[in-house]
Amino acid sequence: MKSINELIKEINELKSELHDKDFLLTWEQTPEELERVLKTAQVLKAMRQENIATNVFTNGLGISLFRDNSTRTRFSYASAINMLGLAQQDLDEGKSQIAHGETVRETANMISFCADAIGIRDDMYLGAGNAYMREVGAALDDGVKEGVLPHRPALVNLQCDIDHPTQSMADLAWLEEHFGSLEELKGKKIAMTWAYSPSYGKPLSVPQGIIGLMTRFGMDVTLAHPEGYDLIPEVVEEARKNAAASGGSFTQVASMEEAFKDADIVYPKSWAPYQVMGRRTELLRANDHDGLKALEQECLAQNANHKDWHCTEEMMKLTKAGEALYMHCLPADITGVSCEAGEVEESVFDKYRIETYKEASWKPYVIAAMIMNRKYQEPGLILQELLDDAKKRVK
Repeated sequence: MKSINELIKEINELKSELHDKDFLLTWEQTPEELERVLKTAQVLKAMRQENIATNVFTNGLGISLFRDNSTRTRFSYASAINMLGLAQQDLDEGKSQIAHGETVRETANMISFCADAIGIRDDMYLGAGNAYMREVGAALDDGVKEGVLPHRPALVNLQCDIDHPTQSMADLAWLEEHFGSLEELKGKKIAMTWAYSPSYGKPLSVPQGIIGLMTRFGMDVTLAHPEGYDLIPEVVEEARKNAAASGGSFTQVASMEEAFKDADIVYPKSWAPYQVMGRRTELLRANDHDGLKALEQECLAQNANHKDWHCTEEMMKLTKAGEALYMHCLPADITGVSCEAGEVEESVFDKYRIETYKEASWKPYVIAAMIMNRKYQEPGLILQELLDDAKKRVK
């Protein structure tokens, strides 16, 4: 286990331009930049464990905008900005002037006078969420350029239609912790597989985030799903290119059994087909409730044809030594617990329950690390100052 001082030294040695760009897709960042976020998260977590205050800011706001339901990410974001010394303000679009036609440019500037961070979850509309975040970012850049805003707030993607970078980075941090280092992940097989769920419309961003990120670190990434449950083609192509560049591999197969065979890590997770999410977006925009209900019934019937895509004890026996690490972004659809039939068997989930909680526990630190690397060109120096000061939090 590296010391805090060792980690800070390594942060200072890593080249990064994160202070000049928002963290909207993991594959837009260099491997060094990704490592620097991970190491910053590790330092923040270690300081928290040693009860050392991490209040980088003495005041300021962290704005949150959630256009979809959330538990883990919502509270992780709140924890992250509180950890850094910011107060949270949720942007409720129904109670703002947005409902009266306020433009994105105006909203972005009006909420940012004292903001140091803005976190956005916008994953419901295919082709819209990530684009909206970029529109907000451009408006913030304009506000700083024109002297409206004194500082550029950090913009963090808390899940969009394309990627879920805070989740996949937390997953990577957990894998690094579990296996000992990023180097140890090279050659490890991770199976990102579709799994049956009795629900409809789950975003594509988690599986896309996994294949887009884990292929950056020399892992053997296998994507499996039934016919017709495709991901966004451009993201699949990105994963293929990433694997070639990192010395890993990217493979697509048509069965859970083949994906699980000799896997070191399994990630069984339901998602809606790419084509369905496109149709759903059109119906949502048209406010076509009858059309949405018909699409839901069609998709649930389609899902029901694939109940054998189920993470069971028998399926886990196919993995390396029958002991692959099970991962999930949570909440999992647990057969016999949260639903009659779902993604994972109760006994399998119970065996790895604590591991999934540890996986989730990295998210606040990853979000805080993303904010620090956006706000400070040399976050290692800031962390060193906090460590030298070493104010203990009151227990």
